[in-house]
Order: sequence, then C-alpha cells, then structure tokens
Amino acid sequence: MTATTDRTTDHSRAVADGAHTHGPGQGVVPAGSRAERVTSFDLADIPVPSGREEEWRFSPVARLQPLFADTLASDGVAVSVEAAAEVKVETVARDDVRLGKAGKPGDRTAVTAWNAVAEATVVTIPAEAVASDVTSVRVDGVSSVATAQHLLVHAERHSEAVVVIDHRGDALLNQTVEILVEDGAQLTVVSVQDWADGAVHAAAHRSSIGRDARLKHVVVTFGGDVVRITPDTTFTATGGEVEMVGLYFADADQHQEHRLFVDHAVPSCRSRVTYKGALQGSGAHTVWVGDVLIQAEAEDTDTYELNRNLVLTDGARADSVPNLEIETGEIAGAGHASATGRFDDEQLFYLMARGIPEVDARRLVVRGFFAELIDEIGVPSVEERLLASIEAELEKSMSVITGVPAAAE
Repeated sequence: MTATTDRTTDHSRAVADGAHTHGPGQGVVPAGSRAERVTSFDLADIPVPSGREEEWRFSPVARLQPLFADTLASDGVAVSVEAAAEVKVETVARDDVRLGKAGKPGDRTAVTAWNAVAEATVVTIPAEAVASDVTSVRVDGVSSVATAQHLLVHAERHSEAVVVIDHRGDALLNQTVEILVEDGAQLTVVSVQDWADGAVHAAAHRSSIGRDARLKHVVVTFGGDVVRITPDTTFTATGGEVEMVGLYFADADQHQEHRLFVDHAVPSCRSRVTYKGALQGSGAHTVWVGDVLIQAEAEDTDTYELNRNLVLTDGARADSVPNLEIETGEIAGAGHASATGRFDDEQLFYLMARGIPEVDARRLVVRGFFAELIDEIGVPSVEERLLASIEAELEKSMSVITGVPAAAE
C-alpha cells in the first residue's frame, strides 16, 4: 500500500495572536516519509542546519549553534546517581559495545552528541529484578562551555524500575539518552528540565522496546532559555507498548520544543502520546511535533497522539503539528488530536459567579488543565515538585493581571 499522511482524524486549531500554525509553513517544502529520514553515526552524513529544513524550521538555530560543533567539551555538567539497591551504575568508555543499540542519531545535535562524548553513564536494571526505589540521575550544569553527555538506561528481561533524570543549573548541553527495554521489562523514565534561565539544552532520547515490554516516557520542561527534546521510539518485537507523556510551561522569550517520532515497525504494538503545555509572556514559544509511522509490516497497530496548549497571556506562540503516516490498512486504530487556545473565559466566569476570586479561579483552571497528566507520572516526589513549579509559574501570570509583583523565589 502506498504511504499516505493522515490529516483527517480529530484535530482542532486555535490562534494565539495569529501565531499558531498546523502543518507545513509558508515557503517550506513538506518533508517526505519519516521512514526516509537520514540517520547516521557519521557527522558527515548530517550537515549543520540552516533553519530552513523541515526538522529545524521552528527552532532558534542561532541560539543552538554552539551545539552543532564537531567537538564539544565533557566538563560542563556533573552527573551523579542515587540508585536503587538492585540497580547497577557504571561509567564506561564511548567504545563500550552496549552503546548505540537504541538507534542511530537523526539530526545534527544528536550526531554531534554521539561523536563528542568520551564516556557514558550506564544504568542497568538486571534481568528479573524489581527495583525497590526510584533511581535518580542528576545532571548539574557547572559551566557555560558547550558540553556533550551520554546516558544509557538498560532494563533487562522482565525487570521493573523507575528512573528520574533531573537537569538543573546553567549549562550548554548536547545530550544523548539511550533507553533499552528488553522482552517483558517494564520501565518508567522521567526527564525533568528545570534549568536556570540561560541554559541551552538539546537532547536526543532514543528508545528500543522488545517483546511484550512496556515503556512510560515522561518529559517535563520548565526552565532554560532553549530546550529541544527529540524522543524517538522503535518497536523491535510484537506486544510492545509505549506511553509518552509531556508537560511544559514556557515564559517570556523561552523556546521549548518537543519533537517525537514513534516507529511502528512490527505488528501488534501500542503507543499513546499525550503532551500538554502552557505559555505566558511576550516571546514565549513552544513547539510540539508528533510523528507516528506505521510501516507495512506493522499490522494490528494501535496508536493515538494528543497535544493541547493553553495560552495565558498575549505575545505567546504555540506550534503544534501531529503527523500520522500509515503504510497498511490492517490496523487496530490510529488517530491524533491537536488544539491551542486562550484561557477559557466561560470557565472563569462560572467559577467567579460562585464566589471564587478571579486569581483563585485562574489557578483552578490551569491546575485542572494539567491535573490528569500529573497523576499519570506515578512518581510522588516528581508530582509534588511539578505542582509547586506550576504554582510558581502562575504567580508570574497573576502578577501581570493584578499588577502586584510576584514574590521572589
């Protein structure tokens, strides 16, 4: 069957200051099949982007330029791990045979990160092991030098674990996160981007999911100047499942970009993608691109992706582009939905009519927007931290509305 791009499933459009886009922009040639995307471990195969390429047209290429270099330092971040008792942690050389198994890099920052690292952190959950506690990987920015860093999370057969990757401080970081989920394993990986205001972070997350294995992949982005996360997932055997959850909140002049790719290359696998974001302040820009490819061999696939964006103030822009490419008609289900809109005045009026002050009513609406996703994370310490971060972001928007400066952090 000839490949087609499905743009007919449920999706909606809304405009924030005339800046929301859906689908290819003016003057840009739409990309071909995601199956034809160039992937390589060789720098020469993936040139430095100009910004006109499909995968870079929403990105602030000039601000990311230092991360395109052929060589990067290794000392701009400090990595520390607090592991569950059952989990093994190692630091290995870049030629370790376990590295590179989750797939090839698919863009310039990804291939640069792969070639620039001298060593990698490897977190292994042994076969049959069930981790008794969360494993925490902390990545702290310690200097502004452009840096490469590599992390491999390997869940062996029939293991179970939760791994939280926590990014803090100020950094200029080009990162690779490899995730291997072997047959029957169940793994949750949570990546939190809680950078200082000036940080620039590009991260390529590449996941490989085995037979009857399950991955929950969670991305939370609040801080930083520019954050660009590209999670790629490939199924290698039947019965695999991935749930991809994302939550982001952009302030004035922040750029937050989440560009996903799910490759259904084998039959009888399931994927669910749900990302929600809020924006406030002049120049706040979020980008969500969700690409799902169902290859001809992937019969009985079940997939759905959803993106919602809530614009809290004027001057913010959200770009949302869901793409579903189907090469077989023998599927269990496939669809996508996307919407971007302003604050719901009807909801606000409803709450205020029942005696709730405007400031409290706005908080309730935004909390309700994020509540379902926060509950799905399944890591209480992360959920509590997110609620506190959302409250801090709401203080900023309330200060604009009321004219009262937000309390200093």
